[in-house]
Amino acid sequence: SAPSLLTPSLHSSEMAGVEDTFRKFAMYGDTAASGNDMTGKNFSKMCKECGVMDGKAVTSTDIDIVFNKVKTKGARTITFAEFQQAMKEICGKRFKGKSPEEALQAVYGLIEGKEPGSAGTTKATKVGGVERLTDTSKYTGSHKERFDESGKGRGLAGREDLTDNSGYVGAYKGAGTYDKTH
Repeated sequence: SAPSLLTPSLHSSEMAGVEDTFRKFAMYGDTAASGNDMTGKNFSKMCKECGVMDGKAVTSTDIDIVFNKVKTKGARTITFAEFQQAMKEICGKRFKGKSPEEALQAVYGLIEGKEPGSAGTTKATKVGGVERLTDTSKYTGSHKERFDESGKGRGLAGREDLTDNSGYVGAYKGAGTYDKTH
């Protein structure tokens, strides 16, 4: 087996749980992913859903900065080893007043055994819903024209039947004049 890079205070079983979570989030939304490296988007999602990013001590900006700091130059993803480095950077901010060891364990405690979308916050479930809706592989017929390969909506361009969704009743003469009179 590979030599352990862990601080002795972390039990290997605990670390296995953390690595398991890392892999699940690393593969989230990307069926081709090996689970060995994680994108910034998924790193951010993981930190948010596990409560590492609390929006106060640790914000999404902190997460992005740390991600860019630990990743290899030119890389778009981080490995588990780089992820551990990132957690060392973040844990002190997230758990002020604890020793680095304790803070790191506390952060890993948040992460261990979690799965994408399992945080139970409405935010997390909405994220899953949107990903499901923009997964064009499940679309058939003309609907699949509505998104490009990356799942970004094409807006009106992808739709054949452009209906007037301005909110005005069909025969309403004053459509579009509201701003002029005020």
